[in-house]
Amino acid sequence: MEMAPPQIGRALVVIVDDRVSHGERQDATGPLVKELLEEAGLVVDAVVVVPGEAVAIRNALNTAVIGGVDLVITVGGTGVSPRAVTADATAGVLDRPIPGIAEAIRASGLAAGAVDAGLSRGLVGVSGSTLVVNLASSRAAVRDGMATLSPLVAHVIGELSGLAED
Repeated sequence: MEMAPPQIGRALVVIVDDRVSHGERQDATGPLVKELLEEAGLVVDAVVVVPGEAVAIRNALNTAVIGGVDLVITVGGTGVSPRAVTADATAGVLDRPIPGIAEAIRASGLAAGAVDAGLSRGLVGVSGSTLVVNLASSRAAVRDGMATLSPLVAHVIGELSGLAED
């Protein structure tokens, strides 16, 4: 009998994609992120899709923070194109950035050949007591980003909840 990992917190996934939000294409990364988060011991409240607009992204992030999730992962909108505004929207929501995790995600993504992960302007930080992470949108970037992030999530959530031992 396989035992489920202990539940370490609640998560929300925000897919930032104009075509998916308009019903022109199916979401290919949301189910993957949900699966990887559940494997890491998180309960995923929902996977929501928003267009690549700063207000929509900010609203989704604020809703997650107000809703009390421990972790919110955005996927998409982290590149250098004019429509890539996820990092800009996220910056306005963060209370404290955690640049080391964002740099680790970029470095490991680039080393693994996920060019969009290496070129990502994605941020990682804390808003209230919620960890916010921006990932690039390719499946390779998501897989590698989650592999880098997963070992750190329980520690960060513990720190934010005040349950971690110093």
